[in-house]
Amino acid sequence: MARDSKNTHGPSSIDAVSLAIIEQLQEDGRRPYGAIGKAVGLSEAAVRQRVQKLLDQGVMQIVAVTDPLTVGFMRQAMVGITVDGDIDPVADALAAIDEVDYVVVSAGSFDLLVEVVCEDDEHLLEMLTKRIRTVPGVRSTESFVYLKLRKQTYAWGTR
Repeated sequence: MARDSKNTHGPSSIDAVSLAIIEQLQEDGRRPYGAIGKAVGLSEAAVRQRVQKLLDQGVMQIVAVTDPLTVGFMRQAMVGITVDGDIDPVADALAAIDEVDYVVVSAGSFDLLVEVVCEDDEHLLEMLTKRIRTVPGVRSTESFVYLKLRKQTYAWGTR
């Protein structure tokens, strides 16, 4: 599942009603548009139109979030990557890898942080040695293997 963000240049001007719609969907992504409309004071059609606009603008996605372990992905890791030269082409190349589900440009010890979801340790090793480290511009990597997931949430609201 890709979590591409089209809105990469800071906050957009989203009105209070759209923020309320987002909060409704974060509570339950399957909530009917009619129920959302009642909660935010719009018709079902108006909610449907606003949701489509938010999706089209890349403000949000509506997806099924799974526990990787229950669907056969027994190994997850965060990989810190140091880059030589321009970071953008490296980030784009890594984002194109199916097993990579998260790419962020960061400040600090690493230029990029990349989350990978793999079937097992052998798959992770192949990802690191044959896919990630061979991307032109990757100088070094440091892997942080997940031993236990204690919290993962996407319901932070709109604050």
